[in-house]
Amino acid sequence: MLTIKNINAHYGKVHALKNVSIHLGKGEIVTLIGANGAGKTTMLNTISAVTPPSAGKIVFEDQELAGLSPDRIVKLGICQVPEGRQVFKPMSVEDNLELGAYLRYRGREGRREIRRDLEEIYTLFPRLLERRKQAAGTLSGGEQQMLAMGRALMARPKLLLLDEPSMGLAPLVVQEIFRAIEQLRQERGTTVLLVEQNAKAALRMADRGYVLETGKVVLEGLASDLLENKDVQRAYLGKDKKEIWER
Repeated sequence: MLTIKNINAHYGKVHALKNVSIHLGKGEIVTLIGANGAGKTTMLNTISAVTPPSAGKIVFEDQELAGLSPDRIVKLGICQVPEGRQVFKPMSVEDNLELGAYLRYRGREGRREIRRDLEEIYTLFPRLLERRKQAAGTLSGGEQQMLAMGRALMARPKLLLLDEPSMGLAPLVVQEIFRAIEQLRQERGTTVLLVEQNAKAALRMADRGYVLETGKVVLEGLASDLLENKDVQRAYLGKDKKEIWER
């Protein structure tokens, strides 16, 4: 579904991505792991055209994305849930969700489809239904993350880019978020590229993974193999933790 070949990206003089190549197959969950500053968020921003690449090629379903605007990327079927949620805080939960479908408002039939999609989001995240008239800024961190994901799903993405969905959330909420990600794959066939600080949880859910260090891919493989890799355990999972993440 997505092929990224020799991508480079810069922030001024900072070379954030250095000849990075990755791919995603349809229906896969693929995770990017690495330390802060490794280039994970930059990779997502490059795919969604927030940070245009300085070199390299990105192809989504046989279409090259070079030069396309972020709204055009969304229309093709790629949506990003940014780090830090970034919901529209003064607006209600339901208004935030409807904004996710802004490219789809086309006549009465379009509005009916959007109402059906809202019901699906409320089924996936029942808490949002309970708070649908509440201002987004008054939600808890976990509820805001659910709202940010729901807003992206209202665009009916084929590929969902998730940036640190568990950041700052309680363990029970994290479990709920991760269950929703797996449910999206099973029920909608959504392909997911996941950036996640909890490398253990990400690798346990993902099919494959890539390890980024200082803007370069240094390791890739099946998620199960990366979980067993001694270098990955030492750098990102902690020493002697195997018995914990097998429970």
